[in-house]
Amino acid sequence: MLLLGPPVLLFALITWQVVTDGPLVDLDERLSEALVEPDTASEVLADLGNTEVAVPLLAAALVYVAWRGRAVGRDRWWLPPAAGTVAMVLVPVLVVPLKEWTGRPGTPAVPPAVGYYPSGHTATAVVAYGAAVLLLLPLLRSPVVRRAFLLLCAALVAGASYGLVRRGYHWPLDVAASWCLGAVLLVCLWLLAGPNSRPGR
Repeated sequence: MLLLGPPVLLFALITWQVVTDGPLVDLDERLSEALVEPDTASEVLADLGNTEVAVPLLAAALVYVAWRGRAVGRDRWWLPPAAGTVAMVLVPVLVVPLKEWTGRPGTPAVPPAVGYYPSGHTATAVVAYGAAVLLLLPLLRSPVVRRAFLLLCAALVAGASYGLVRRGYHWPLDVAASWCLGAVLLVCLWLLAGPNSRPGR
């Protein structure tokens, strides 16, 4: 449970700053101004957070985890993929009300609108790629392959996050808050399904 504390507190701090237009928002806007430079590369990277890209990859991982668990006769083989599905479903359930409540406007690089905090694309990337890796890791015996999967997950999330900020789709704080939100969901996923995703008899 100690793992949940830091991301929850950091998310609360960022949200408080956004809602009250605190000093972190001024720093956030200056950082965005320095980073935004829309180009093809940033557009492609930002697309890594699209549900059309991230969710099918997670779905494939969940199907494999379910098949593998049932094939080896693992008790409650259905729990890890079910938990992964719930974690993904919770992304819009949590993000959409937060967007409406905070009503944060977008960067100058996007048309005038509100509802940019937190970043749904970032949260989708964190949870989809993170859940896939968390549930696949116990099935992988090679330390090299495990490290490769972790690095791939980190690269996908970092790429999507950078692309969203570079393209101007989101402020940096929007992305940072979604890292925290995604971390909370992944910790909950691991606490719930982790022991059941390890090799059984």
